[in-house]
Amino acid sequence: MEILGKYGKEDLAILYIARYDEKVIEFVESVQPPVSREQKWVLILSTLYGCPLGCLMCDAGEYFFGEITKEGMIAQIDHMISPRFPDRKIPIPKLKIQFARMGEPTLNENVLELLRELPKIYDAPGLMPCVSTVAPSSSKKFLNDLISIKNNLYPPGQFQLQFSIHSTDPELRHKWIPGKIWSFQEIADFGEKWYKSGDRKITLNFAVAKDSKIEPKIIAKFFDPLKYFIKLTPLNPTSNVLKHKLDSGITKENVKDFILKSKFEDLGYKTMISIGNWEENEIGSNCGQFATQYIKGDVEIKKDYTCNDYNLLN
Repeated sequence: MEILGKYGKEDLAILYIARYDEKVIEFVESVQPPVSREQKWVLILSTLYGCPLGCLMCDAGEYFFGEITKEGMIAQIDHMISPRFPDRKIPIPKLKIQFARMGEPTLNENVLELLRELPKIYDAPGLMPCVSTVAPSSSKKFLNDLISIKNNLYPPGQFQLQFSIHSTDPELRHKWIPGKIWSFQEIADFGEKWYKSGDRKITLNFAVAKDSKIEPKIIAKFFDPLKYFIKLTPLNPTSNVLKHKLDSGITKENVKDFILKSKFEDLGYKTMISIGNWEENEIGSNCGQFATQYIKGDVEIKKDYTCNDYNLLN
């Protein structure tokens, strides 16, 4: 694997751009101050070369060149782990490996193969895979297979599943996520099969725009607060967010008194506004922000990428 670019800060987040199998990928490592890397370390992998879904706020849909192999995903992990843990023995209490950078993971069966092998490859008692999906209609077999992987290969509470749903208005939800996706009822039916005692709650994620229609009472009709966790995230400043003139509903100014959070909590949901550090927007490590684009038949690093000031390469 050839590293083409490296951006960020060691004490916050680092974005890598690499060439693997003659194609370009991106992956991220991050910490969440004041929590140290020795306590929690997050690795965010790409699962596809681009993405075919074309979600409204995400830059990954600009191109799509197929699935990343199991070996390609391991190469991403190893590049981040090897400098600190060359023997693959990782004593960190919480090592989160998120399948959430470039690509919808349920479109790649190699993700399942990797998840079956991760506990054998890495000696990491704190290993916690995190699969984030928009629930495309084709994901049924993948997600059903994921149930047995979670139950048989990972300790209780050490596997995280997230559904990114973004709106409770069906028309607006389909505007944000084009194509055929699961209804709330289909997600809820699957959740009943997925969740068992001792599991982490299933996360329902909303990227909150100013014009988002998010009605907590509609969520309560389908999703049990004892089994589901609500995550509200700012709309990250991706190229597509700027192109479509979308504004984040969560800002530095309103985050402390964000009313939507209280409305979910009043219905019994544990709710988090997931910000991390606002500086990550400048580094460009947040969801949907990509440093690459398709130009004249090739994938190139964006010349106007927001984190150029953070370039760590010599």
